[in-house]
Amino acid sequence: MPKTRWRYRANCLVPEGEQLPSGTLRYAARIEYDGSAYCGWQRQPHCQSVQALVEKALSTVAAEPITVACAGRTDSGVHATHQVIHFDSVAERTSRNWVLGANANLPRDIRCHWAAPVPADFHARFSARSRTYRYVVANRQSPPALGRLALTWESKRLSVPAMKRGARYLKGEQDFSAFRAAGCQSQSPWRFIHYVDIFRVGELVVFEVCANAFLLHMVRNIVGVLLAVGRGERPAEWVGEVLVTRDRRCAAATAPASGLYLVAVEYPAKFELPETKPGPFFISRKLRPRAQV
Repeated sequence: MPKTRWRYRANCLVPEGEQLPSGTLRYAARIEYDGSAYCGWQRQPHCQSVQALVEKALSTVAAEPITVACAGRTDSGVHATHQVIHFDSVAERTSRNWVLGANANLPRDIRCHWAAPVPADFHARFSARSRTYRYVVANRQSPPALGRLALTWESKRLSVPAMKRGARYLKGEQDFSAFRAAGCQSQSPWRFIHYVDIFRVGELVVFEVCANAFLLHMVRNIVGVLLAVGRGERPAEWVGEVLVTRDRRCAAATAPASGLYLVAVEYPAKFELPETKPGPFFISRKLRPRAQV
């Protein structure tokens, strides 16, 4: 049978050997946002999303309709310091003009930090090698008044060593059905976790999770289980027991969205994307290097 002719669609994955239509350019950009006021990243017909506002701002700069593709669709109330997007446009703008123009048309809780032309084979989602989230817990007797929408609060002293022992059961390629929300649309529950790191920064406990990709609410469900271990309600071995059940009902309650941040997306060096500190800004610690697989 003759080979099916490839047909271009905006922001699509361009097969090897194919090119964007003449005059069309592909750009990548890094978006930071406070997700407290939004129903998540993805455009929704019934509520305000981060994606819709980013597309509206970029469309104003380009003087044409712009749609974007992202590295990972964050949920309602979840934040990002390093959401990577890409978009196709016939508008030729400098990196500076994309950034300044977008920010002039975005609300103050969404910001574009860099924009750059990328090759046709770059795709914000499919080119990504890994994604890293940080979950931040204020571990103190009284809840914070400042930054309460940027953190989760836990009054009982958490045992970081116990949670680290429990986190060891999560490494590698496994079936994470027990940490998957009921509404997840992924065709497979299998994911590869490169590492789970847990550390203290003053009164904060930070969970850092790096994987090839994530299921719906996967990080928040992992944190919920580890918090039960940290409070002494469950032994570290319970994390492994939950995992093998492949049953979400056997795990703990889902941790709130307010403490979760998408902080890094790793791409092949050939794309030469700007390096970025992971954040959030009140956590200066570098990411733990992941083992190459």
